[in-house]
Amino acid sequence: MKISYNWLKQFIKTDWNSEETAALLTDLGLEVEVVEKYQSIKGGLEGVVVGHVLTCEQHPDADRLKVTTVDVGTGTPIQVVCGASNVAAGQKVPVATIGTVLYDKEGGSFSIKKGKIRGQESYGMICAEDELGLGMGHDGIMVLDQDLAPGTPAAKVFKIENDEVFEIGLTPNRADAMSHLGTARDLRAGLLQNGVSVELITPSVSNFRVDMRTLKIDVKVDAPLLAPRYCGVTISGITVKPSPTWLQDRLKAIGINPKNNIVDVTNYVLHDLGQPLHAFDAAKINGKIHVKTVEAGTKFTTLDDVERTLHEEDLMICDDKGPMCIAGVFGGQNSGVTNNTTSIFLESAYFNPVSVRKTAKRHQLNTDASFRFERGIDPTITAYALKRAALLIQEVAGGNITSEITDIYTKKIEDFTVFLNFDKVTKIIGQKIPKDTIKQILVSLDIKVNSVSDAGLGLTIPAYRVDVQREIDVIEEILRVYGYNKIDFSNKVNATIFNAPRNEDYKLQNIVGNQLNSQGFHEIMANSLTTASYVQLSEMLKEEHNVTMLNPLSNDLATMRQSLLFSGLEAIAYNINRKNSDLRLFEFGKTYHKFLSGYEEHKHLTLFLTGNKNQENWTNPQKPSDFFLFKGYVEGLFSRLGIQKTQSSPVKSDVFSEGIAIGTGHNILVEFGVVKKSILKHFGIKQEVFYADFNWETVLKTIPNKIKFTEITKYPEVRRDLALLIDQNVGYDSIYAIARQTEKSLLKDINLFDVYEGNNLPEGKKSYALSFILQDDSKTLTDAQIDKIMGKLQKNFETELGATLR
Repeated sequence: MKISYNWLKQFIKTDWNSEETAALLTDLGLEVEVVEKYQSIKGGLEGVVVGHVLTCEQHPDADRLKVTTVDVGTGTPIQVVCGASNVAAGQKVPVATIGTVLYDKEGGSFSIKKGKIRGQESYGMICAEDELGLGMGHDGIMVLDQDLAPGTPAAKVFKIENDEVFEIGLTPNRADAMSHLGTARDLRAGLLQNGVSVELITPSVSNFRVDMRTLKIDVKVDAPLLAPRYCGVTISGITVKPSPTWLQDRLKAIGINPKNNIVDVTNYVLHDLGQPLHAFDAAKINGKIHVKTVEAGTKFTTLDDVERTLHEEDLMICDDKGPMCIAGVFGGQNSGVTNNTTSIFLESAYFNPVSVRKTAKRHQLNTDASFRFERGIDPTITAYALKRAALLIQEVAGGNITSEITDIYTKKIEDFTVFLNFDKVTKIIGQKIPKDTIKQILVSLDIKVNSVSDAGLGLTIPAYRVDVQREIDVIEEILRVYGYNKIDFSNKVNATIFNAPRNEDYKLQNIVGNQLNSQGFHEIMANSLTTASYVQLSEMLKEEHNVTMLNPLSNDLATMRQSLLFSGLEAIAYNINRKNSDLRLFEFGKTYHKFLSGYEEHKHLTLFLTGNKNQENWTNPQKPSDFFLFKGYVEGLFSRLGIQKTQSSPVKSDVFSEGIAIGTGHNILVEFGVVKKSILKHFGIKQEVFYADFNWETVLKTIPNKIKFTEITKYPEVRRDLALLIDQNVGYDSIYAIARQTEKSLLKDINLFDVYEGNNLPEGKKSYALSFILQDDSKTLTDAQIDKIMGKLQKNFETELGATLR
């Protein structure tokens, strides 16, 4: 938001310089990001003065040049060579003296220097209006008023506007400060707190009167909840033309290009008081004005010549024939002011902020008016701003007020009431502020003190302070005006010890994230918004469970995701398309679902593995990642989190071509496997992708609360190997289960280290080579004990599986 300092001083008289004022505004919460200088003419005509042409003679060596002597107020006339045909003795002219910097139409600069022109010395330049930036004329030099004294600065003659503009980074909650009046209110409060007594000067509208009642346009508000207050008045006999210089300078200073006097006045009042206005060409209004919604699908062309399809909730300003304006957002093409307009209907209203915000987002429109209506303007100044604008229009465009003000205010927007407890103020701020100071600050912010007691103050908050509705909001107002820098702080450092539970979500996420990162995984954070059609890739996902955005940014970001798979595949496809095909990714994120019972969120951890397991090396050739490598990563996470006694089961999700699920009891902890080729094809992925989906909420509930540990044994472990000849249909899991059942205490580990199927084996047989790790935590095992255990194992394998030793 840009604030002109000269404009601000119309509301509040202060001799503070811009740096001091910017610092105070920043302390008040209106952060001044930069202060820029503004000049209505670039360079400010510094060095250009009024000159009196004393003599004018023909140049001896050039037919089109004249040699003049000019009095520039220094006491000694200077010689200037001039090429203008209209230069003559006795004229008062603008002269750019030596060292003056002038600017061309493109903004380029050039400096006036002493020089010789065809042998004659020249000590300046007599200027045309385009050379000074005062117009487009270049037919000859400018001839000024004869009453002007030589040496008078041109900036004074042409009333050059020199201003300083504050660029304020306004926070969204400060709707009350979105104008020069609102900024001045805060500045007054800050100055009073700094011992500078000033008054807020508001423009007078006492001269407003109805000149004649010849043009009355009736108004009907059919949607009072969307338009709580609507005011309007007609002005006839106006002349649409360029605005006067002062008005153009005010708008240019804050970055607004002037258009015509009517539109410029509405823009001026918008930034002056914070009240958006709209002017309709009265001749184009058919019958009454209706403030209402229209049927969905109605077509409407806005001022930017774009045809828009209206929504059933869009509030429109209509006449008897149809829509003329999107209320609070944008005007219509066929009802706006043109150069031929002679009478207008001037609108000033308070529209529902939520309604305006939805409409602006729906049509992707962001205007100065919608910016203010969306955040909430002051409903009490609607008629006042209308009078202010009407008087300004009469001043710059002529005309007469030709109707009474229509003011439809169905239900008054009430002020807020709050009780402020003095003890609460001290507790929150951490320092006691005198009660008189508190009351002074509140009064300076236009907050009324209705009652005073030893406990606190009964307050009435103006309706325009939509961000101050609670006691804590009032305390924040007191603190920002009192000054954060005035609050003392202790030199003592206090610390508290908080015993956080081991299984806090963020702690476990860090543990898992660190482990995956050490294994080469990279964390991704995908957008929770996704494409609605992705649910069609899996029968497990239902379109009716989609959580759809009311005002999506685009069709590709219109729905909350039901699965983290598709956003992960988008990331994989993006990387593969950029020659990065060996990927290990993980993401913590939520899925969103809509059911008849309401909305639900579920947290997940997903892993993705694709490409080669290692980089190419002369000692280690590339190998593609496989299912068992991926399974190891999944089981490694369970081991790290202390989750044991899990069971495997067939995977149920149809996004996998093959895979397994791991759970405890009836709870599924994770499903993982190979993603179907049909799904990968949708994303343009041609290589195999492994995917794991952890139900993170179930994982958190499964993790044991206590850490179990065993002392490291000081007795050695023993390894024994067996090579078994078994049937083809016998799996490793059967051998594992029999071994565990045979020896429960001393058998520490079992490992399958070789599988052989082929020549020299009986038909239907295969060979498994297994290692068995035995260890006693209380003593060293003897050969007799070891042989006894291995004999039991061999016997049970022979009995239950028909195995024989090779």
